[in-house]
Amino acid sequence: MALSVPKAPGVSQMLKEGARMYTGLEEAIYRNIDACKEFAQTMRSAYGPNGMNKMIINHIDKQFVTSDAGTIMRELDVEHPAARLMVMASEMQDAEVGDGTNFVVIFAGALLEKAEELLRLGITTGEIADGYEKALAKALEVLPKLVCHEIRDCRNVEKVKECLKASIMSKQYGQEDFLTDLVAKACVAILPDNATFNVDNIRVCKIVGCGLTKSEVVHGMVFKRFVEGDVTYAENAKIVIFSCPLDIIQTETKGTVLIKTADELLNFSAGEENLLEAQIKAIADAGVKVVVAGGKVGDMALHYLNKYGLVAVRLNSKFDIRRLSRAVNATVLPRITTPTQEELGQCDKVCIEELGDTTIVAFRNEGKNSRISTIVIRGATDNYLDDIERAIDDGVNNFKALSTDGRYLPGAGATEIELATQIASFADTLPGLEQYAVRRFATALEVLPKALADNSGLNGTEAVNLLYLAHREASGKNVGVNIEAEKPKTMDVTESADDEKPKIYDLYQCKHWSLKYAVEAAVTILKVEQIIRAKRAGGPTAPQAAGSDDEN
Repeated sequence: MALSVPKAPGVSQMLKEGARMYTGLEEAIYRNIDACKEFAQTMRSAYGPNGMNKMIINHIDKQFVTSDAGTIMRELDVEHPAARLMVMASEMQDAEVGDGTNFVVIFAGALLEKAEELLRLGITTGEIADGYEKALAKALEVLPKLVCHEIRDCRNVEKVKECLKASIMSKQYGQEDFLTDLVAKACVAILPDNATFNVDNIRVCKIVGCGLTKSEVVHGMVFKRFVEGDVTYAENAKIVIFSCPLDIIQTETKGTVLIKTADELLNFSAGEENLLEAQIKAIADAGVKVVVAGGKVGDMALHYLNKYGLVAVRLNSKFDIRRLSRAVNATVLPRITTPTQEELGQCDKVCIEELGDTTIVAFRNEGKNSRISTIVIRGATDNYLDDIERAIDDGVNNFKALSTDGRYLPGAGATEIELATQIASFADTLPGLEQYAVRRFATALEVLPKALADNSGLNGTEAVNLLYLAHREASGKNVGVNIEAEKPKTMDVTESADDEKPKIYDLYQCKHWSLKYAVEAAVTILKVEQIIRAKRAGGPTAPQAAGSDDEN
C-alpha cells in the first residue's frame, strides 16, 4: 500500500500539487525588488538622446533595433509579475501622453532600490509607501511652480518646433531639426478649429531608398500601390468610395438559369455587361473622376472604367478606407450604387508617383480642406525607417498634449534636481519615520539626470553635484546637464545662445503623469507580501516525495 504524505498545514494545504508560495521579506519583497532593479537598469542605458539602442528578436523572429522603451518592453514579453507591473504603468503612460515611458520604469526602479535600503534598516513597507505618497503629493504641488514656458498659439509653426525638438531629439539625436520641421508642419496643417487633435490623422508612409532628407509632408494620403486601370491622373476630382468589390453583382440567393441556344447565352452575357456599364456610366455622369474599391476590380468593370476615363484604386484595408473617407470627406458606400453629391469626396489631385523603385498613389489636398497629413519618410533600411517612425510618433503625441495643455518644464534633468532639492527640504519638516522614505524619494530623482550624463560619456556623480550647486541659487532652477560638453558641465536650458544649442523643454503633462504612474507602480510592488503561483493546467508537476507513488 502506498505511503500517503500529508501536506503542511496552512495555505499550501488548500492549493493544487505543484503550486508555489513565497512569503515575507526575503522570499517575496526582496525577490520582487531585485527583478525590478534589473529591469530598470536594462532600460536606463537607453535613456536620453545618447541612449544606446537595443537589438530585440521577438518570438516570431522579427528584429527590432531601437532605444524606444515602449517598443522594447512590448517585444520583450516580460514574465516576472512584479516587473510586469512596471511595464503596465509604462503602457498607461504611453496611452495617456504617448511619451515618457522610459522615465516611468527608471524612476520606479530607483524608488524600489532606495526602498530596499530602508527595509534593511528595519522600516516597514507601509511606512515607506506612505512616505513615497507624501513625497509624490509634494512633487505634484511643486511642479506647476517650475513651469518655464507656455504655448498659447498652437498654429505658430516656429513656436511648436521649439517645444517639440527635445522629444524628437531623445530618439533621433542629430536629425531633430529636420524631423521637427516635418512633424510641426504636418500637425499644424490639420489642427481642427474646435475639435480635439486626433493622432490617427497623421499617417507615416515608409519607403526604402535615398536618404532621410528626401522625406516630405503630403497633405492628404499616400498608398504604396498602383492604380488598377490605364487612367493615372485626376485633378480637382470628385471621389466615390465603395467598401465592396467593383465587379458584376452576385445574386444574394442561388438560382438556375436554363439556356437552350447560343443566342440566349450571348443575350445573358450582354445583359450582365450592359447592367455593369450602366452602373459605371451613372457614376461617371455624377461627376466622379476617381473610384476607390474595398475589394477586387473585375476585368469587365476595369474595361468600362477606362472607357469613361475614371481612375480606379483598390484598397485592401478597411482602416485605410475609413481614413481616406475622412481625408476626402466622403461617405463609404456598401454596394455599387450611383452616389449622391453629399456622398462624394473632393480631392485636389490624385496621381501616381515614383519614389525610387516604389510606385505610390497620392491623394493630395493642398487647401485648408485637408483633414489628414502623411509624412513620407525615406531611409536605407526597414529598421531605420521604423525607428524614425517612432520618433515621429513621439513628436505627434507631444503636439496632441500641447494642444490641450501648452505648459512646459525645463528639461535635461533640471526639473528632477529642483524637485529633489525641494522634497529633501520638505523631508526635514516631517516628524515620523516617513521622512526617511521622503528623503529617499528625493535621492531617487537624481537617477534620471545621472543616467543622462552617464549615457553621454560624462561622470554622472560629478554632473549631479554641479546641478545641485547651481540649483541652490535663486536663478538656477532651469539649469540642466550639458550633454554636448566634454567634461561635466551645466547650462540654462531655457536660454539659447545660438541656433546650434536648442532650448530643451519637457512637457508638463508628461512629467506629471510619469511621476504618478512610477510611484503607484513602486508602492504596489512594495505592498506585495506574498507571491502565490498556482499550478498551470497541463504544466510540469512538482516532483513527488519518495514513496508517494500509487504502486501497491
